[in-house]
Amino acid sequence: MSIPTLESLHAIGALQQPTYPDRGALDDAVARLRTMPPLVFAGECDDLTDKLAAVTRGEAFLLQGGDCAETFAEVTADNVRNKLRVLLQMAVVMTYAGSVPVVKLGRLAGQYAKPRSSDEETRVVDGQEVTLPAYRGDVVNGFEFTPEARIPDPKRLLDAYNASAATLNLVRAFVTGGYADLRQVHTWNTDFVKTSPAGQRYEQLAGEIDKALSFMKAIGADPEELRRVDFHSSHEALLMEYEHAMTRVDSRTEQPYNVSGHFVWIGERTRQLDGAHVEYFRHIRNPIGVKLGPTATADDALALAAQLNPENTPGRLTFITRFGADKVREGLPGLVEKVTAEGVQVAWVCDPMHGNTFTSSTGYKTRRFDDVVGEVQGFFDVHRSLGTWPGGILVEMTGDDVTECIGGGEELDEHGLAHRYESVVDPRLNRVQSLELAFQVADMLRAVSP
Repeated sequence: MSIPTLESLHAIGALQQPTYPDRGALDDAVARLRTMPPLVFAGECDDLTDKLAAVTRGEAFLLQGGDCAETFAEVTADNVRNKLRVLLQMAVVMTYAGSVPVVKLGRLAGQYAKPRSSDEETRVVDGQEVTLPAYRGDVVNGFEFTPEARIPDPKRLLDAYNASAATLNLVRAFVTGGYADLRQVHTWNTDFVKTSPAGQRYEQLAGEIDKALSFMKAIGADPEELRRVDFHSSHEALLMEYEHAMTRVDSRTEQPYNVSGHFVWIGERTRQLDGAHVEYFRHIRNPIGVKLGPTATADDALALAAQLNPENTPGRLTFITRFGADKVREGLPGLVEKVTAEGVQVAWVCDPMHGNTFTSSTGYKTRRFDDVVGEVQGFFDVHRSLGTWPGGILVEMTGDDVTECIGGGEELDEHGLAHRYESVVDPRLNRVQSLELAFQVADMLRAVSP
């Protein structure tokens, strides 16, 4: 199956795309991208499809996490290791305490483009209102509020490729080089986490794992699975120039794959049935996701499934729901019930972040930890009531001690947000909050696991 041309996709009307002032420079950057080696391989994407098929069948749980928007400046060994570390910790908690296999999927190595509610941003500078193009992620323009930084720059497409390649190289080195060995569970707990109740609970769990591993070693069992983990990358495939240039035909199957990431998804703002993103996605063979918010109907979900997964292949399609803690119990049941009744093979995943964002009294975009937990609990409650499987969570988080979401065991309040608010777009759970969430989800999993 051949993919549509970039020109035909733009003719359909691709939403949330930047306007580049220098068309020649854009064409040159896209042409260069088309010659670059793949960041991931088709066989790795197929492997993830198989794992997500297990999620679809209720035999595994998906943990997807990472930054709301990656930045080029944060592509360092420390930052990548910290994000990987907290994801490994969360996965261990869910696997051990929840007694279910966990599929690990990083929201990294490609999350450089962000949709925005407006094409422009207005701020008061030196007493006067100044309006500039909105920041659309480092792949498009700079975060600094200056005319020069906010001009969309095609060279950033190549910068995004290089940053993604560096991130994936680090991740692969960590997960195959011994860092992800289950015997390292204690070393993943850093000092500032150990002092928290969640960190202390984790230490107790790690001790139990140590005892279990010692027993296995004593009886001569030392499986390779304990020494490494399977880890895949994901991002919202938003920017048509980048994603199209990174689409290649697999020599084994003669099928097109997006080789910029293992798993790519369509956002809430770009899931129109007649839109360019759905048209592009239906041609690629990666496992894919679609965000569904409060405006999505069951008929919308069925129509998307018919377009994107006409063969109804398990593991191919994931619906990522984002309702908000106060709407999930009302909005989700109708979707799940009708989609399930029609026999559609889909993994259901909860995004408890995007429906729970608000601006604090101190002017920071934030989320309440209790709302995040509340939406996940509502997601589990709905699936339990319908006899369906709550397949996973997608969390915006970081491995650092940031102060961007209020609440949690540290009892961060609105005035504490200013201490270390570092996100350039949406607020993230810090490492302690992420670990707290993992334990709560593990308890929920224990309640629904067979």
